[in-house]
Amino acid sequence: MPVSMTASRFEELVSDALDLVPEELARAVDNVVVLVEARNDEEPDLLGLYHGVALTERDSFYAGNLPDTITIYRDALLTMCSSEDEVVHEVAVTVIHEIAHHFGIDDDRLHELGWA
Repeated sequence: MPVSMTASRFEELVSDALDLVPEELARAVDNVVVLVEARNDEEPDLLGLYHGVALTERDSFYAGNLPDTITIYRDALLTMCSSEDEVVHEVAVTVIHEIAHHFGIDDDRLHELGWA
């Protein structure tokens, strides 16, 4: 049974997850906005999505680009979890996973590191 949670509580969990990023890495995050949406229209079970140009891929032509986005999908996460504690954990894993993509870390490496 999906977990029931207000949108504001879920956004608080996303904010808490962002606070888990070590300060030296958080300072390196550049030109990124984090959004919360209900679901991804194309992949309804998707938990999160990084859309942009990873730091490892940026060059002098990147200047002036709109911010990259990290989108966390609330309903997909709430549907897969059976308790608020599980939501807290899965939100943290998802946020860290998407931030890692900003740093150029791919899914295979994230699986190896336990952030999949």
